[in-house]
Amino acid sequence: MSCFEAYDPAFGRFVMGNAPLKQLATGFDWVEGPVWFGDAGCLLFSDIPDNKILRYTPGVGVSTFRAPSHYANGHSRDRQGRLVSCEHGLRRVTRTELDGRITVIADSYQGKPLNSPNDVVVKSDGSIWFTDPHYGIMSNYEGFAAKQELPCNVYRVDLDGSIEAVLTDFNCPNGLAFSPDEATLYVADTRRMFHSDPQHIRSFSMASGRPKGGAVFHTITPGCSDGIRCDTDGNLWSSAGDGVHCIAADGHLMGKILVPETVSNLCFGGRAKHQLFITATTSLYAITLNRVGAQTP
Repeated sequence: MSCFEAYDPAFGRFVMGNAPLKQLATGFDWVEGPVWFGDAGCLLFSDIPDNKILRYTPGVGVSTFRAPSHYANGHSRDRQGRLVSCEHGLRRVTRTELDGRITVIADSYQGKPLNSPNDVVVKSDGSIWFTDPHYGIMSNYEGFAAKQELPCNVYRVDLDGSIEAVLTDFNCPNGLAFSPDEATLYVADTRRMFHSDPQHIRSFSMASGRPKGGAVFHTITPGCSDGIRCDTDGNLWSSAGDGVHCIAADGHLMGKILVPETVSNLCFGGRAKHQLFITATTSLYAITLNRVGAQTP
């Protein structure tokens, strides 16, 4: 039985019928934040409630990379290949230096603690962009219940360490990704906890260097968009309630990869960045595509 659904004939060129969806590991609580380390030949990802960052090495399996992880969620790599992480528990964004030291990138804004940084990307100019919804402080499941002191914003941290709230009109910004040419920023809004706000992906023009616009780009159904990544042709791949959805640059749905668990996040990796690694509820999955991921390094 095929795990693909095509809504645009072009999607047939993106997938290969004999490439199976593989469950690489299972038995986790809630997995998130995959990031590929090609130089180390491994994938890092978070099990948030279990307070761990895990390492998957092809041919070897899963091991613990860091515990406790301070309830880490999303991860990325900067232009020097260093790990950049969002930590719910300590309400901060950190960078793991090449010698293992931890550097705090951001933990407050205008004198108030961040909520619970969720996902992060690094732009080619070295600036760090992250979302800060309230999910990690609304209960003790993915962090520590605490008072919310800031709106749920999208932030940019410049190379000099200055932090700016660049997007302030979201309910709960979550996943984010730049298009391959960095002309567009995509941000998923997954609504406030215990509310019925709209859930969708918005797109922003980066022509001026700062995000402008913010029209609704696409609405995922079923479920919602959480983690998102672009391929080198500018298609956006998003988590969804029934798997992974591929969305063209003009916003129309091209096709789906059906996954038997609710998908939280994804990233491209593998030998040629042509494998899609998928975190989904209790399991880690992977599938080989005829696409290449846009993220660097």
